[in-house]
Amino acid sequence: MADVPVVAIVGRPNVGKSALFNRIIGDDNAIVSDEPGTTRDRHFALAQWQGRDFWLVDTGGIIEDSSLPMDVAIKRQVKQAIAEADLMLLTVDAKAGLHPSDARLVDLLRNSRKPWLLVANKVDDPKSSDYFEFFNLGAGDVIPVSAANGKNSGDLLDLVVSKLPPTDGEALTQALRIAVVGRPNVGKSSFINRLLGEDRLVVSEISGTTRDSIDTPFTFHGREFIFIDTAGLRRQSKIDDGIEFYSSLRTRRAIDRSDICILMIDATEGLQNQDLKIATLAWESGHGLIMVVNKWDLKDKDDKTAQKFEKECEEKAPYFKWVPFLFTSAITGQRVNKILEVILEVEAERAKRITTSEVNEALQELLQRRQPPQAAGHEIKLNFATQVETAPPAIVVFGNNPELLQEHYVRYLHNGFREKWGFIGNPLKILLRKKGKKEE
Repeated sequence: MADVPVVAIVGRPNVGKSALFNRIIGDDNAIVSDEPGTTRDRHFALAQWQGRDFWLVDTGGIIEDSSLPMDVAIKRQVKQAIAEADLMLLTVDAKAGLHPSDARLVDLLRNSRKPWLLVANKVDDPKSSDYFEFFNLGAGDVIPVSAANGKNSGDLLDLVVSKLPPTDGEALTQALRIAVVGRPNVGKSSFINRLLGEDRLVVSEISGTTRDSIDTPFTFHGREFIFIDTAGLRRQSKIDDGIEFYSSLRTRRAIDRSDICILMIDATEGLQNQDLKIATLAWESGHGLIMVVNKWDLKDKDDKTAQKFEKECEEKAPYFKWVPFLFTSAITGQRVNKILEVILEVEAERAKRITTSEVNEALQELLQRRQPPQAAGHEIKLNFATQVETAPPAIVVFGNNPELLQEHYVRYLHNGFREKWGFIGNPLKILLRKKGKKEE
């Protein structure tokens, strides 16, 4: 899966960055994806223009620290945006005119050696010459737009997609992409280093040492893996309010690029809300999922501790029943290499295809055990089922009134199919269709 580029809107406060962000993602032609979890954070959204997908990032309000001079705060914010972005939109206020901070931002962007565009916002009248003074910045063409009424936003997006980096194409489509995700300092880099047998990734006790996603190729039993290691930025002090935001964006990008996610959690801390959020995002987005409980050597335990740990996770999210757990120690190497076998097992389950006759036979067995509850005045019959997708698997069940089928009965079907075929480590979709309507 190709990496989706990031376009960051930067600029000093009150130039209309958020308004421009909302205009672009709200335009009829710039589509915000309806994939689960796309807009988990109000500061970024997946947009599309002319068939190109890109993450649009609003940097406004990410860092607020009134005790520091504004230029210092802006510089810190822009540096974070530069670190993440493939293209930047330097937004200025045409009505307020040229500001000294605008010139300093231009210098920062020039030094980044990354592509960027100069966007003059609040040009409500296309015939206006309010923005002409921004040519004095020596930054090339100035693109006038109005976030308020949408003037010239289409032309701006045309330029944006023309500047985006090319996609990965087919070069690495055969490699299995594994995202290693989790909260800072749970041992992700240590785990990968132990697995690879060498210190390819910097490891530190300081939370969030890994500043970017790092792709590391690895071959096992003739199968090529690409491990994507992610972490939050370094937590320096309270002034870095944007860190969690960028960590969230980086994690989301890593999940999007992956086939299977390894969620690593700290055995001594248990499953935290942030862990659960990441797991649910991966699961609902259709990715394979493996839970690695690291630092198991530090956990007080007996022969039932692992089983109890899994049960506690299931109580928080029932889908963990179908997720493989691996209890490891990156420091001692305990069971670290086992992850490679688990990955191959989850990949095989992900690609599993069940014949239509087998699916129908299983459906009839489930119906014989328990008929669907009838709705008032309506008979509910389930007639036929077939698997229509792999990676992740999806089974369509046809009936006369599928919209009246109660949620608990859908779960009954789901669990029945799971008990028959497993699909371990992967979400299983149950789709309901009216009899006679073909699945597209």
